[in-house]
Amino acid sequence: MIRAGIIGGGGYTAGELIRILMNHPEAELTTVVSNSQAGKPVSSIHQDLAGETDLVFADKPSGKEDVLFLCMGHGQSKVYLEENMPGEHVRIIDLSQDFRHREKAQIGNRNFIFGLPEANHEAIRSAGNIANPGCFATSIMLALLPLAAEGRISEDVHIHGITGSTGAGQSPSATSHFSWRNNNISAYKVFTHQHLTEIRETLHAFSHHTGELIFIPIRGDFTRGIYVSAHTRFEGSQEEAVALYERFYKDQAFTHLSRDPVHLKQVVNTNKCLVHVQVHENTLLVTSIIDNLLKGASGQAVQNMNLMFGFPEQSGLMLKSSYF
Repeated sequence: MIRAGIIGGGGYTAGELIRILMNHPEAELTTVVSNSQAGKPVSSIHQDLAGETDLVFADKPSGKEDVLFLCMGHGQSKVYLEENMPGEHVRIIDLSQDFRHREKAQIGNRNFIFGLPEANHEAIRSAGNIANPGCFATSIMLALLPLAAEGRISEDVHIHGITGSTGAGQSPSATSHFSWRNNNISAYKVFTHQHLTEIRETLHAFSHHTGELIFIPIRGDFTRGIYVSAHTRFEGSQEEAVALYERFYKDQAFTHLSRDPVHLKQVVNTNKCLVHVQVHENTLLVTSIIDNLLKGASGQAVQNMNLMFGFPEQSGLMLKSSYF
């Protein structure tokens, strides 16, 4: 058993991490740190855990952890590590964007590996520190990686992605308020979303011959899930596209090609990504769906932990979707 701690324990991603780690066969969750909630029962904030844990929020790690998950806001992980760097034996999995980009992937003597298992499987196995990908980035990269690996992105890629309200985090804002979000839909950060940098860097690692990514992110009026559709020019048949994607994902634990059109209820509450491809004349449409809090955040973080410590990749992550 390894000992795990969470820094920044009050938000949505931390709540999902707690739920997974409490039931993980190879890990013991020993510490959940939250300065604002220190001394309170964890179940008083994460009320879905009522009756399941006696854990109390701490104000600092115990010092006995083997792995720390950083679940703080963007910019806060770097500050935390500058002030509270753990011992070299402690592995770190950061869920913010602080260390995702190549020029920012190091702090002190710690180098962070980009934690998309479908792209960096072997590097993650030997990593001491992981920068967990963003949620939109995960869904988009998994839609496009097979094309990049074959050098088949020669022209611009047009991407639409719709995300649930939990993607905005737990702190209330004007655009996450129920009365605004319900029965509503809107675009935001059009063409400039912060996840584009990590997407481009990952695709370029497979092929430098990629077109421009034209991304329209959309706020959905549902709670969780991401539905991405991307289309680009493709010189090939439907059968060729299916074979290309099946070949790329044949050994992956959580990303699968679906022969049928996909919908969010297939993946919500799971660590799965389902991908569907459709060729029309000279255009390929790729649809990619994930749960933004699991494969897009906490589930993928545990998947990375499993790889880092040599556990079966699916340990603790065999979760059933909320299909009905």
